[in-house]
Amino acid sequence: MCGIVGAVSTRNIVPVLVQGLQRLEYRGYDSCGVAVHIDGLQRARSTSRVAELIEQVSNSKLQGGTGIAHTRWATHGAPAVHNAHPHFSHGTGADAYDRPGRIALVHNGIIENHDELRASLSAKGYVFQSQTDTEVIAHLVDSVYDGDLFEAVQAAVQQLRGAYAIAVFCKDEPQRLVGARAGSPLILGVGKDGQEHFLASDAMALAGVTDQIVYLEEGDVVDVQLGKYWLIDKNHKAVEPARRPVKTVLAHSGAAELGPYRHYMQKEIFEQPRAIGDTLEGVLGVVPELFDGADASAARVFKQIDSVLILACGTSYYSGCTAKYWLESIAGIPTQVEVASEYRYRTSVPNPRTLVVTITQSGETADTLAALRHAQSLGMEQTLTICNVATSAMVRECKLAYITRAGIEIGVASTKAFTAQLAGLFLLTLALAQSRGRLSQEQEDAHLAAMRHLPVALQAVLALEPQIIAWAQDFAKMENALFLGRGLHYPIALEGALKLKEISYIHAEAYPAGELKHGPLALVTSAMPVVTVAPNDTLLEKLKSNMHEVRARGGVLYVLADADTHIERAEGMNVIRMPEHYGALSPMLHVVPLQLLAYHTACARGTDVDKPRNLAKSVTVE
Repeated sequence: MCGIVGAVSTRNIVPVLVQGLQRLEYRGYDSCGVAVHIDGLQRARSTSRVAELIEQVSNSKLQGGTGIAHTRWATHGAPAVHNAHPHFSHGTGADAYDRPGRIALVHNGIIENHDELRASLSAKGYVFQSQTDTEVIAHLVDSVYDGDLFEAVQAAVQQLRGAYAIAVFCKDEPQRLVGARAGSPLILGVGKDGQEHFLASDAMALAGVTDQIVYLEEGDVVDVQLGKYWLIDKNHKAVEPARRPVKTVLAHSGAAELGPYRHYMQKEIFEQPRAIGDTLEGVLGVVPELFDGADASAARVFKQIDSVLILACGTSYYSGCTAKYWLESIAGIPTQVEVASEYRYRTSVPNPRTLVVTITQSGETADTLAALRHAQSLGMEQTLTICNVATSAMVRECKLAYITRAGIEIGVASTKAFTAQLAGLFLLTLALAQSRGRLSQEQEDAHLAAMRHLPVALQAVLALEPQIIAWAQDFAKMENALFLGRGLHYPIALEGALKLKEISYIHAEAYPAGELKHGPLALVTSAMPVVTVAPNDTLLEKLKSNMHEVRARGGVLYVLADADTHIERAEGMNVIRMPEHYGALSPMLHVVPLQLLAYHTACARGTDVDKPRNLAKSVTVE
């Protein structure tokens, strides 16, 4: 969730650090800061945007060749300057509060035993200026420091329980930076001619600075100095370069340009035809090889499984819920979908013949990674991920993968990544159906033709934007909304409600329409708009009955209806007609108006669309 940038260089590195923070703003944050090594430890911190931090840095003429920077999403301690990173250690004794120590540190993650460590360090005389778990790490490193920062960090992390990615420097060792990771992502950037090196939580932070990236693994500690770096692994063994190869990663900063759009979310909604086209590029037929991993054959794995377990969080979870309908109806394979953050904390019945499918945009979602590892610990070794980042931890830890090509997604509320996930999951459905003898050549050709037509169909849906803007004017005046769907469109109703609450702050709930009489109908009044996803499928007549129930209670309906559903506009019945019915792939079209409705409602209410309060893009803490 938070962002880290660090560097060791012969030049003034502050402009690179703050530029890196700007590129990480899309992840979400509530404070930011930068610290450098220049005549000791110096820093600037802010609870405003990075732009305000840049002004601070300019006014104070902060500069240096070794430094760290951070955007924070508050976990321990309120968003306040004294809780913002970077944190410094302090000396011990009566004047410790006013006397900066020698360690500067930034941290992503959560330290679970911070209270225990805080008590121990306080007993040694360390004075705390913040409520954060991060300051505990800074004092801990200081307490074990004996002239070698690399050794001190190694000793300190042995005492930490929880998740962390840290970058640390010491005033006694200029031009040296140490990083460590466990449960949170951290990368090493190799600079030009090897004369400067970087640490970051995301390759995007280093776009335009270096494209030579080393991905650190769980338990790695890296020592970064001018002209050299080296690593040890979780077993305290030196890591040979072949085990952590330098990879060329093109993290184009141009992806973060708004162009003619008002917000990134709007841009990303309109990029969906391109994202789907790119995700399907090169798919000439339904073959298991589409899902092959670096060292594993999907064809072999598919023959060994008899069920599917999907693990995901948030929007990705709703894509998994949609896929369950496809997998069971088309591939005929029993499928279970679990909220990743809950799965590993309950007693479940493992099946070694299960294909464990994780879904994640970033590939670094902490709860989903932990759920994957839990499933593996139970003996479920056949794993596959649908992921948007080929170099992520999730892709490295799963046997098989399908990489969606949505491109970088800046807006916190996911849009194009969601529809790209659905495309990948539908391909997985077809591949499993084929391996189980349930997909004829005629059916395969028809499904692939429908998928290839998706970009055109999506463009036609996007053309409905003016009608949706009119709906948004009504919704902007409301504080509650209800979303209804049936069958495989129920998860789409869930996703629509999530989008509305995420960015407009309107309370929204979604229900299977058949559940109306079992409780939610009590909420229906003229002040509770009811959004209904109404494709022309086998459940349409049932859905129409549910809509009559709403109207009979004075409810106002907003219906997304296929052209041939014979649902007409009337008092209390607002209808937008979808361009065409799209069968099994209909959810990919019906979700787009719901995204636009949330977006334009948020614009009408004046909220921060791309950076909604309290939320972050990449959830890398539990």
